[in-house]
Amino acid sequence: MPVQLDDTDVAILKSLMEDGRKSFRAISREIKVSTPTVKARYERLVNIGLIKAVRPEIDMSKIDKKSDEIGDALQELKKQKKHFHVYVEGLKVKLKCDFCGGPVHDKPKVLRFARFERFFCCVQCRASYKEKYGGRIEALKRNQEEE
Repeated sequence: MPVQLDDTDVAILKSLMEDGRKSFRAISREIKVSTPTVKARYERLVNIGLIKAVRPEIDMSKIDKKSDEIGDALQELKKQKKHFHVYVEGLKVKLKCDFCGGPVHDKPKVLRFARFERFFCCVQCRASYKEKYGGRIEALKRNQEEE
C-alpha cells in the first residue's frame, strides 16, 4: 500500500534537497515542527525506501588539477556523476581564506568552535576573524554545550 506524504514530509524533503547536511534541529526550526518529529519522519522516509542515500555534491572547480595521477581519478569521478564509490588518493581541494578570501597556499590555519571549522591563509586572518565574530563564536559554543 502506498504511503501518503503530508506537508511535513514534503517540507523535510525540500529542506534536505537544498542542503543534505542540515541537522534535524535546523530543519525543525525551518519548517516549524519539533526536532523529534523531524527525526522520526526522516527515519520513516528512510525505512519506507524513499530516501536511499545522502550523497555529496562535489564542486569540481575546487579540485586542484595540477597532478597528472590525480587527473585520471578526477576524470573517473566526473564520469560517475551520481555514484561516488571511487577511492581517490592524493586529491587536493583548493581552499579560500574565510576572512580575506585569498588562496590558502600552505597548511591552513584552522579555527574550530562548536561544530564548525574555518580555514585561514595566515594567523593574522584567523585572529581578525576571531576579533570580528568573537561574540557569535561564544554564543555558538554556549549553544553547543547546552545540547
